[in-house]
Amino acid sequence: MKSELSQQEIDAVFQNTGEPAPRKASDVADFDFGHLDRIPKSQVRAIHLLHENFVRNLSSSLSAYLRSYVALNLVSLEQVSYAEFVDAVSSPTCIAYVGLHPYDGTAVLEMNTGLMFAFIELLLGSKGRAASVVQRKITEIEKNLLQTLMRVILRDLGEAWKTVTEISFLVQSLASEPQSLPVLAPAEAVIVIAIEVHIGSTTGLMNLAIPSIFIKRLRHKFDDVRQVRRAESTVHDQAHVASLLQDASVTFEARIIAGTIRAQTLLKLEIGDVLVLDQALNHPVTGYLNSCDKWLGRIVSSGEKLVFRLE
Repeated sequence: MKSELSQQEIDAVFQNTGEPAPRKASDVADFDFGHLDRIPKSQVRAIHLLHENFVRNLSSSLSAYLRSYVALNLVSLEQVSYAEFVDAVSSPTCIAYVGLHPYDGTAVLEMNTGLMFAFIELLLGSKGRAASVVQRKITEIEKNLLQTLMRVILRDLGEAWKTVTEISFLVQSLASEPQSLPVLAPAEAVIVIAIEVHIGSTTGLMNLAIPSIFIKRLRHKFDDVRQVRRAESTVHDQAHVASLLQDASVTFEARIIAGTIRAQTLLKLEIGDVLVLDQALNHPVTGYLNSCDKWLGRIVSSGEKLVFRLE
């Protein structure tokens, strides 16, 4: 069947295919492609817990390795762009680019010069005394010394990450300027873990920057990370603890809190005198274990002895 359109119908078709109606302002939203794609708070808490364990273990490892007391404290954990992290780093500094094998990506470990030279002094046999402030780049010999120290740090970092996944943290290169090797895009998001380090009278910051995209890829693995809970003790464990405690000595006292008396009266007491107390006979007596009140009971006789009966 053949049909023809009238001129009015043709005009109506072309009018409907004209410029689209303007959208309302509420229908349009700006999108910043440089905006950080933040990871969930639950994952941030898991990362914080993971690196708290890392800091505790590293403090012991460095103290044993350097034969000097080293105290570490997790200061902050935040997500920033790599450009912001680089801008906050002083120059010159000690910066290590760390591979995340078998995964793709590179992390960055940074130490300021004061902390770096304090480590070098201890590695060379110093007693840990405060050295003069040095502001210069590290030499090739100093890089070799720091490589051994980095292996201790990264070994403990790998042990801490075992609760999530098996990662080998390996130093790819050491540099004194953060801009010398652009391993990450300026707008790429990184998780920065700031750790305060105390060595004798020297205090400095060690910053670890991990790409956020690497952590997001492991999101499903972080679901299994839980805070360590105390395991139920077995009968064997209880017997072992009991065998260790059976020879321990403690002090027990049964005290009657019964007001005060004059010192003159106390000094004049003789055998056979009766001291009237304010406490009633039916009032319980407090039992103290190592000067801590633990029980209530009564003083009763058992044969020729007085005993403390727990109530």
